[in-house]
Amino acid sequence: MKFAHACIESLAIALPEEKWTSADIEERLRPLYERLKLPAGRLELMTGIKERRMWPVGTKPSDASAAAGRTVLKKSGVAAAQVEVLIHSAVCRDMLEPATASFAHHKIGLGAQCQVFDLSNACLGFLNGLVTLAAMIDAGLIRCGMVVSGENGRPLVDRTLQHLLTAPLDRNAIKPFFANLTIGSAAVAAIVCHENMLPSGASRHRLLSGSCLAATQHSELCQGDSAGEGLDMQTDSEQLLLAGVEVAKNTWQAFEAETGWTKDTPDKIICHQVGSTHRRKLYETIGLDLAKDFSSFETLGNTGSAALPSTLALAVEQGAVRAGQKVALLGIGSGINSLMLALEW
Repeated sequence: MKFAHACIESLAIALPEEKWTSADIEERLRPLYERLKLPAGRLELMTGIKERRMWPVGTKPSDASAAAGRTVLKKSGVAAAQVEVLIHSAVCRDMLEPATASFAHHKIGLGAQCQVFDLSNACLGFLNGLVTLAAMIDAGLIRCGMVVSGENGRPLVDRTLQHLLTAPLDRNAIKPFFANLTIGSAAVAAIVCHENMLPSGASRHRLLSGSCLAATQHSELCQGDSAGEGLDMQTDSEQLLLAGVEVAKNTWQAFEAETGWTKDTPDKIICHQVGSTHRRKLYETIGLDLAKDFSSFETLGNTGSAALPSTLALAVEQGAVRAGQKVALLGIGSGINSLMLALEW
Protein backbone atom coordinates (compact mmCIF):
# COMPACT_ATOMS: atom_id res chain seq x y z
CA MET A 1 0.00 0.00 0.00
CA LYS A 2 1.23 3.46 -0.89
CA PHE A 3 -0.11 6.89 0.01
CA ALA A 4 0.21 10.04 -2.08
CA HIS A 5 -1.27 13.00 -0.20
CA ALA A 6 -2.11 12.03 3.41
CA CYS A 7 -0.34 13.68 6.34
CA ILE A 8 -0.71 13.46 10.10
CA GLU A 9 -1.61 17.09 10.77
CA SER A 10 -1.60 16.72 14.56
CA LEU A 11 -1.30 14.01 17.21
CA ALA A 12 -2.19 14.13 20.90
CA ILE A 13 -2.56 11.85 23.91
CA ALA A 14 -4.64 11.96 27.08
CA LEU A 15 -3.42 10.01 30.10
CA PRO A 16 -5.14 9.15 33.39
CA GLU A 17 -3.65 10.62 36.55
CA GLU A 18 -3.99 7.46 38.66
CA LYS A 19 -0.87 5.26 38.63
CA TRP A 20 -0.69 1.58 39.54
CA THR A 21 2.83 0.26 40.03
CA SER A 22 3.65 -3.39 39.49
CA ALA A 23 4.56 -3.48 43.18
CA ASP A 24 1.06 -2.18 44.04
CA ILE A 25 -0.54 -4.97 42.02
CA GLU A 26 1.63 -7.61 43.66
CA GLU A 27 0.72 -6.25 47.07
CA ARG A 28 -2.96 -6.75 46.22
CA LEU A 29 -2.07 -10.27 45.17
CA ARG A 30 -0.09 -11.02 48.35
CA PRO A 31 -2.39 -13.89 49.47
CA LEU A 32 -1.89 -15.59 46.08
CA TYR A 33 1.85 -14.97 46.11
CA GLU A 34 2.17 -16.40 49.62
CA ARG A 35 0.03 -19.44 48.84
CA LEU A 36 1.95 -20.30 45.65
CA LYS A 37 5.31 -19.11 47.06
CA LEU A 38 5.83 -16.64 44.22
CA PRO A 39 8.70 -14.15 44.59
CA ALA A 40 7.75 -10.50 44.86
CA GLY A 41 9.00 -8.33 42.04
CA ARG A 42 8.48 -10.93 39.33
CA LEU A 43 5.87 -8.84 37.46
CA GLU A 44 8.23 -5.93 36.81
CA LEU A 45 11.22 -8.23 36.33
CA MET A 46 9.51 -10.29 33.62
CA THR A 47 7.88 -7.39 31.76
CA GLY A 48 9.94 -4.28 32.43
CA ILE A 49 6.70 -2.50 33.35
CA LYS A 50 7.15 -0.31 36.42
CA GLU A 51 3.68 1.21 36.37
CA ARG A 52 0.54 1.71 34.31
CA ARG A 53 -2.27 4.25 34.52
CA MET A 54 -5.98 3.80 35.11
CA TRP A 55 -9.02 5.96 34.44
CA PRO A 56 -11.40 6.62 37.34
CA VAL A 57 -14.15 4.05 37.94
CA GLY A 58 -17.03 4.65 35.54
CA THR A 59 -14.96 6.20 32.75
CA LYS A 60 -16.34 5.25 29.34
CA PRO A 61 -14.06 4.57 26.36
CA SER A 62 -15.78 7.48 24.60
CA ASP A 63 -14.87 9.77 27.54
CA ALA A 64 -11.21 8.87 27.10
CA SER A 65 -11.33 9.15 23.31
CA ALA A 66 -13.09 12.50 23.51
CA ALA A 67 -10.44 13.86 25.90
CA ALA A 68 -7.76 13.03 23.31
CA GLY A 69 -9.94 14.32 20.47
CA ARG A 70 -10.49 17.68 22.13
CA THR A 71 -6.77 17.94 22.86
CA VAL A 72 -5.76 17.22 19.28
CA LEU A 73 -8.20 19.86 18.02
CA LYS A 74 -6.61 22.45 20.31
CA LYS A 75 -3.18 21.60 18.87
CA SER A 76 -4.47 21.55 15.31
CA GLY A 77 -4.91 24.21 12.70
CA VAL A 78 -8.04 22.35 11.57
CA ALA A 79 -11.48 23.48 12.75
CA ALA A 80 -13.96 20.95 14.13
CA ALA A 81 -16.30 21.60 11.20
CA GLN A 82 -13.58 20.53 8.74
CA VAL A 83 -13.34 16.99 10.15
CA GLU A 84 -15.31 14.85 7.71
CA VAL A 85 -14.81 11.42 9.28
CA LEU A 86 -14.40 10.25 12.88
CA ILE A 87 -13.12 6.72 13.49
CA HIS A 88 -13.17 5.22 16.97
CA SER A 89 -10.54 2.49 16.87
CA ALA A 90 -10.28 1.11 20.40
CA VAL A 91 -10.68 -2.43 21.67
CA CYS A 92 -12.88 -0.96 24.41
CA ARG A 93 -16.36 0.27 23.49
CA ASP A 94 -19.16 1.88 25.44
CA MET A 95 -21.64 -0.74 24.20
CA LEU A 96 -22.44 -2.83 21.15
CA GLU A 97 -24.92 -0.30 19.76
CA PRO A 98 -24.68 2.51 18.88
CA ALA A 99 -21.09 2.88 17.72
CA THR A 100 -18.82 4.32 20.40
CA ALA A 101 -17.79 6.83 17.74
CA SER A 102 -21.28 8.35 18.08
CA PHE A 103 -20.70 9.20 21.75
CA ALA A 104 -17.15 10.41 21.09
CA HIS A 105 -18.33 12.58 18.19
CA HIS A 106 -20.81 14.40 20.43
CA LYS A 107 -18.34 14.80 23.32
CA ILE A 108 -15.59 16.14 21.05
CA GLY A 109 -18.00 18.59 19.44
CA LEU A 110 -17.55 17.69 15.78
CA GLY A 111 -19.92 18.83 13.05
CA ALA A 112 -23.06 17.15 11.75
CA GLN A 113 -21.59 16.58 8.26
CA CYS A 114 -19.16 14.02 9.65
CA GLN A 115 -19.24 10.28 9.07
CA VAL A 116 -18.80 8.37 12.33
CA PHE A 117 -18.00 4.70 12.76
CA ASP A 118 -16.06 2.20 14.83
CA LEU A 119 -13.10 0.29 13.45
CA SER A 120 -11.80 -2.26 15.91
CA ASN A 121 -8.96 -4.73 15.32
CA ALA A 122 -7.36 -5.54 18.67
CA CYS A 123 -4.13 -3.55 19.09
CA LEU A 124 -3.98 -2.60 15.40
CA GLY A 125 -7.18 -0.54 15.33
CA PHE A 126 -5.55 2.90 15.36
CA LEU A 127 -3.11 2.03 12.56
CA ASN A 128 -6.02 0.61 10.55
CA GLY A 129 -7.76 3.93 11.13
CA LEU A 130 -4.78 5.86 9.77
CA VAL A 131 -4.76 3.67 6.67
CA THR A 132 -8.51 4.11 6.16
CA LEU A 133 -8.33 7.90 6.40
CA ALA A 134 -5.27 8.05 4.13
CA ALA A 135 -7.02 5.92 1.52
CA MET A 136 -10.14 8.09 1.66
CA ILE A 137 -8.02 11.22 1.25
CA ASP A 138 -6.08 9.81 -1.69
CA ALA A 139 -9.33 8.66 -3.32
CA GLY A 140 -10.72 12.20 -3.11
CA LEU A 141 -13.59 11.20 -0.81
CA ILE A 142 -12.54 13.50 2.03
CA ARG A 143 -9.88 16.07 2.83
CA CYS A 144 -9.67 15.61 6.59
CA GLY A 145 -10.52 13.02 9.23
CA MET A 146 -9.82 12.10 12.82
CA VAL A 147 -9.02 8.73 14.39
CA VAL A 148 -9.29 8.26 18.15
CA SER A 149 -8.73 5.47 20.64
CA GLY A 150 -9.74 5.41 24.28
CA GLU A 151 -8.62 2.25 26.08
CA ASN A 152 -9.77 1.56 29.64
CA GLY A 153 -7.89 -1.37 31.14
CA ARG A 154 -9.23 -0.94 34.65
CA PRO A 155 -12.24 -3.32 34.40
CA LEU A 156 -10.02 -6.07 33.00
CA VAL A 157 -7.30 -5.70 35.62
CA ASP A 158 -9.84 -5.41 38.46
CA ARG A 159 -11.65 -8.56 37.33
CA THR A 160 -8.37 -10.42 36.90
CA LEU A 161 -7.23 -9.53 40.41
CA GLN A 162 -10.55 -10.67 41.85
CA HIS A 163 -10.36 -13.96 39.98
CA LEU A 164 -6.76 -14.65 40.98
CA LEU A 165 -7.60 -14.06 44.63
CA THR A 166 -10.77 -16.16 44.75
CA ALA A 167 -10.26 -19.07 42.33
CA PRO A 168 -8.34 -22.22 43.42
CA LEU A 169 -5.52 -21.79 40.90
CA ASP A 170 -2.08 -23.38 40.82
CA ARG A 171 1.05 -21.97 39.18
CA ASN A 172 0.14 -23.32 35.74
CA ALA A 173 -3.46 -22.12 35.96
CA ILE A 174 -2.47 -18.48 36.58
CA LYS A 175 -0.36 -18.24 33.42
CA PRO A 176 -3.21 -17.32 31.00
CA PHE A 177 -4.06 -14.34 33.24
CA PHE A 178 -0.55 -12.95 33.60
CA ALA A 179 -0.72 -10.77 30.47
CA ASN A 180 -3.81 -9.02 31.89
CA LEU A 181 -1.65 -7.52 34.64
CA THR A 182 0.42 -5.63 32.04
CA ILE A 183 -2.61 -3.72 30.75
CA GLY A 184 -2.96 0.03 31.28
CA SER A 185 -5.20 2.87 30.11
CA ALA A 186 -4.60 5.72 27.68
CA ALA A 187 -6.22 7.70 24.89
CA VAL A 188 -4.80 9.11 21.67
CA ALA A 189 -6.08 11.03 18.66
CA ALA A 190 -4.72 12.04 15.27
CA ILE A 191 -5.99 14.38 12.57
CA VAL A 192 -5.10 13.18 9.09
CA CYS A 193 -5.54 15.58 6.18
CA HIS A 194 -4.64 16.25 2.56
CA GLU A 195 -1.25 17.91 2.29
CA ASN A 196 -2.84 20.90 0.52
CA MET A 197 -4.61 21.83 3.77
CA LEU A 198 -1.29 22.46 5.53
CA PRO A 199 0.17 25.97 5.70
CA SER A 200 3.13 26.71 3.47
CA GLY A 201 6.35 25.69 5.18
CA ALA A 202 4.67 23.44 7.75
CA SER A 203 6.09 19.98 8.41
CA ARG A 204 4.21 17.40 6.38
CA HIS A 205 4.43 14.28 8.61
CA ARG A 206 3.70 12.15 5.55
CA LEU A 207 2.19 8.69 5.54
CA LEU A 208 4.32 7.05 2.86
CA SER A 209 3.47 3.37 2.56
CA GLY A 210 3.02 0.15 4.47
CA SER A 211 2.51 -3.60 4.44
CA CYS A 212 0.25 -6.01 6.27
CA LEU A 213 0.09 -9.74 6.95
CA ALA A 214 -2.59 -11.98 8.46
CA ALA A 215 -1.73 -15.18 10.32
CA THR A 216 -5.19 -15.97 11.62
CA GLN A 217 -4.34 -19.60 12.39
CA HIS A 218 -3.16 -18.10 15.69
CA SER A 219 -6.49 -16.46 16.57
CA GLU A 220 -6.94 -18.59 19.68
CA LEU A 221 -3.75 -17.44 21.42
CA CYS A 222 -5.25 -14.26 22.91
CA GLN A 223 -8.99 -13.89 23.33
CA GLY A 224 -11.01 -11.35 25.28
CA ASP A 225 -14.71 -10.67 25.80
CA SER A 226 -17.13 -8.89 28.09
CA ALA A 227 -17.88 -10.66 31.34
CA GLY A 228 -20.59 -9.25 33.59
CA GLU A 229 -19.54 -5.79 34.74
CA GLY A 230 -15.95 -6.34 33.65
CA LEU A 231 -13.82 -7.88 30.95
CA ASP A 232 -12.19 -11.26 30.59
CA MET A 233 -9.06 -12.13 28.63
CA GLN A 234 -6.84 -15.19 28.49
CA THR A 235 -3.50 -15.29 26.70
CA ASP A 236 -0.99 -18.01 25.89
CA SER A 237 1.85 -15.55 26.35
CA GLU A 238 4.68 -17.87 25.35
CA GLN A 239 3.11 -19.05 22.10
CA LEU A 240 1.80 -15.56 21.30
CA LEU A 241 5.33 -14.19 21.60
CA LEU A 242 6.79 -16.85 19.31
CA ALA A 243 4.04 -16.60 16.70
CA GLY A 244 3.91 -12.82 16.89
CA VAL A 245 7.58 -12.19 16.20
CA GLU A 246 7.50 -14.69 13.33
CA VAL A 247 4.58 -12.82 11.76
CA ALA A 248 6.42 -9.53 12.35
CA LYS A 249 9.55 -10.86 10.65
CA ASN A 250 7.55 -11.88 7.57
CA THR A 251 5.70 -8.56 7.54
CA TRP A 252 9.00 -6.68 7.70
CA GLN A 253 10.23 -8.53 4.60
CA ALA A 254 7.11 -7.39 2.74
CA PHE A 255 7.57 -3.90 4.23
CA GLU A 256 11.10 -3.63 2.81
CA ALA A 257 9.87 -4.72 -0.62
CA GLU A 258 6.98 -2.23 -0.58
CA THR A 259 8.82 0.78 0.82
CA GLY A 260 12.31 0.26 -0.57
CA TRP A 261 13.61 0.73 2.97
CA THR A 262 16.23 -1.49 4.59
CA LYS A 263 16.87 -2.26 8.24
CA ASP A 264 19.18 0.78 8.33
CA THR A 265 16.69 3.27 6.84
CA PRO A 266 14.49 4.24 9.82
CA ASP A 267 15.81 6.95 12.11
CA LYS A 268 13.37 5.82 14.78
CA ILE A 269 11.35 2.63 15.26
CA ILE A 270 8.20 2.33 17.36
CA CYS A 271 6.53 -1.02 17.90
CA HIS A 272 3.44 -2.14 19.76
CA GLN A 273 4.14 -1.82 23.49
CA VAL A 274 3.97 -5.19 25.25
CA GLY A 275 7.06 -5.42 27.43
CA SER A 276 10.83 -5.83 27.51
CA THR A 277 10.93 -9.49 26.48
CA HIS A 278 8.69 -8.94 23.45
CA ARG A 279 10.70 -5.89 22.38
CA ARG A 280 14.04 -7.66 22.64
CA LYS A 281 12.84 -10.76 20.80
CA LEU A 282 11.20 -8.67 18.06
CA TYR A 283 14.31 -6.62 17.33
CA GLU A 284 16.58 -9.68 17.45
CA THR A 285 14.35 -11.69 15.11
CA ILE A 286 13.99 -8.95 12.48
CA GLY A 287 17.58 -7.78 12.91
CA LEU A 288 16.80 -4.17 13.79
CA ASP A 289 18.91 -1.80 15.86
CA LEU A 290 17.45 -1.64 19.37
CA ALA A 291 19.10 1.76 19.86
CA LYS A 292 16.53 3.19 17.42
CA ASP A 293 13.62 2.04 19.57
CA PHE A 294 11.43 4.42 21.55
CA SER A 295 9.27 2.78 24.21
CA SER A 296 6.58 3.72 26.72
CA PHE A 297 5.62 0.34 28.21
CA GLU A 298 7.82 1.00 31.25
CA THR A 299 5.40 3.63 32.55
CA LEU A 300 2.19 2.99 30.57
CA GLY A 301 2.08 -0.79 30.19
CA ASN A 302 0.17 -2.25 27.25
CA THR A 303 -2.63 0.14 26.32
CA GLY A 304 -4.01 -1.84 23.38
CA SER A 305 -4.69 0.13 20.22
CA ALA A 306 -3.56 3.34 21.94
CA ALA A 307 -0.11 1.95 22.75
CA LEU A 308 1.81 2.51 19.52
CA PRO A 309 0.35 5.93 18.57
CA SER A 310 0.69 7.16 22.16
CA THR A 311 4.34 6.18 22.06
CA LEU A 312 4.79 8.06 18.79
CA ALA A 313 3.17 11.13 20.36
CA LEU A 314 5.49 10.93 23.37
CA ALA A 315 8.51 10.49 21.09
CA VAL A 316 7.53 13.67 19.23
CA GLU A 317 6.90 15.59 22.46
CA GLN A 318 10.28 14.56 23.88
CA GLY A 319 12.20 15.35 20.70
CA ALA A 320 13.09 11.73 19.97
CA VAL A 321 11.27 12.06 16.61
CA ARG A 322 12.08 15.24 14.68
CA ALA A 323 11.01 16.83 11.43
CA GLY A 324 12.35 15.06 8.36
CA GLN A 325 13.14 11.80 10.11
CA LYS A 326 11.97 8.45 8.78
CA VAL A 327 9.90 6.48 11.31
CA ALA A 328 8.83 2.84 11.12
CA LEU A 329 5.66 1.87 12.99
CA LEU A 330 5.61 -1.88 13.70
CA GLY A 331 2.06 -2.83 14.63
CA ILE A 332 0.91 -6.26 15.70
CA GLY A 333 -2.32 -7.45 17.27
CA SER A 334 -3.97 -10.64 18.40
CA GLY A 335 -5.55 -12.46 15.56
CA ILE A 336 -2.61 -12.53 14.65
CA ASN A 337 -2.38 -9.54 12.30
CA SER A 338 0.53 -7.23 11.60
CA LEU A 339 0.57 -3.80 9.96
CA MET A 340 3.72 -1.76 9.44
CA LEU A 341 3.70 1.84 8.26
CA ALA A 342 6.45 4.12 6.96
CA LEU A 343 6.32 7.79 7.96
CA GLU A 344 8.44 10.77 7.05
CA TRP A 345 8.02 13.10 9.98
